Amino acid sequence: MNTTLIQTTTAFFEKAFGSTPEKVVLSPGRINIIGEHIDYNDGYVLPAAIDKVICFAFEKNNTTKSRIIAIDLNEEFEVDLTKKILLSDVVWTNYILGVIKQLQDNGFLFEGFNCVFSSNIPIGSGLSSSAALECGMIFGIKEVFDLTIEKKDIALLGQKAEHWVGVNCGIMDQFSSVHGLENKVIKLDCNTLEFEYHNADFKDYSVVLFDSNVKHSLFTSEYNTRRNECEEGLSIIKKHFPEIKSFRDCSEDQLLSIKDEMNTTIFKRIYYVIKEISRVNRACEALDNGNIKLLGQLLFETHEGLSKEYEVSCNELDMLVDTAKEDNSIIGSRMMGGGFGGCTINFIKKGHENDVKNKFSFHYLNTFGINLKFYDIKISNGTQLNTTKN
Repeated sequence: MNTTLIQTTTAFFEKAFGSTPEKVVLSPGRINIIGEHIDYNDGYVLPAAIDKVICFAFEKNNTTKSRIIAIDLNEEFEVDLTKKILLSDVVWTNYILGVIKQLQDNGFLFEGFNCVFSSNIPIGSGLSSSAALECGMIFGIKEVFDLTIEKKDIALLGQKAEHWVGVNCGIMDQFSSVHGLENKVIKLDCNTLEFEYHNADFKDYSVVLFDSNVKHSLFTSEYNTRRNECEEGLSIIKKHFPEIKSFRDCSEDQLLSIKDEMNTTIFKRIYYVIKEISRVNRACEALDNGNIKLLGQLLFETHEGLSKEYEVSCNELDMLVDTAKEDNSIIGSRMMGGGFGGCTINFIKKGHENDVKNKFSFHYLNTFGINLKFYDIKISNGTQLNTTKN
């Protein structure tokens, strides 16, 4: 799948530096099957690494400077490891500078290196290319300089690097990029980082992402508002049920019994959260039992909640999911990610993928005047060394 990417990245490295790379690293993007907006609400998420990756080639250069080339951007930069790491005006370089800073701040010793990287993760599609970049850089430096860093710590260092850049992300993206396993999804507790794998055998169905090609500007302000609304709702629940510590302890019946104690908006937000936590658990059972149709139904339910209760969808995403509900070839669909644009995730009966893509492309273009993009996804391994010989 990624053979061509590995070959072109390696060839570019050889041309740029006149040597063969010591290490080649593959670091994947991720999808989240279900559990949206639950990572900061003390629930569980169900992500998986995918077969879209960033490929890195590394070598030591026996200096105190590192030279890094972004093949796809046709840009490069150099960083002196003996000098204080500061934010740059060139945005993509900050993710790498952040990684170097976190490693240095945490006492890891390494010297200069050369690196080139290239990606087939669609940028801006909600597949977490930034987490793949951070975790791949950390993993590569670890391998080249023989550092001892646990998988969990790679994820945490990557998250801290992104915070340093100014993006206050949760841990899900980095964790799933590092811990992914082929044909497995990860049920992750974002607070404790406890996790378990569940089979991701989707049987007669393919996973296809529909990229709406829109990103409405509401996201940042509305995201912060949702977090505040959920905190307010939880404080009301705790006032009436002191034994409840978090949303995962609260039943639907308990919430419904105090519905009149909170305004309609707060109630809708909380109702979604409590139901979504339950859906993640039911989705794991469905996967364990091979009941992919039930999993699909849960996706439809999640989208309904995200659209009507959590109110983070948009016309384009709603149209894609509503159309999917009417298509017998699709057993489940929902918006994936923060909302107000990005992708829907769809389970499509094998053999019907092209018909579905053609139909949706035509309908979407006619309705919004926007071209729909499609990404065929397979569940894959997390950040790893490439060991295949080209």
